[in-house]
Amino acid sequence: MGVEKMSVSFDLGLGEAIRSSAAGNEQSVSAWLADAARDRLRLEAIGDAVGAWEERFGALSDDEVAEAERLLTRPGAKKPARRRRGGA
Repeated sequence: MGVEKMSVSFDLGLGEAIRSSAAGNEQSVSAWLADAARDRLRLEAIGDAVGAWEERFGALSDDEVAEAERLLTRPGAKKPARRRRGGA
């Protein structure tokens, strides 16, 4: 797998929060940012999939949304594994 090096800029508070969170998760800043980018892309893909579903079958009902939220936030629900250490 290749690696692309990028230069990014953040306001000071956000940069400090990123470094702190990365350190707290025993990750490099690069690995933390790569995980954050993957999460964002995954959320966008889910949004696209829900939009396509709703175009085909109609809007999700409040009950369907509530059930999805219940399933996603139930105790013991498997959370995505966090990668430790290393670059991205």
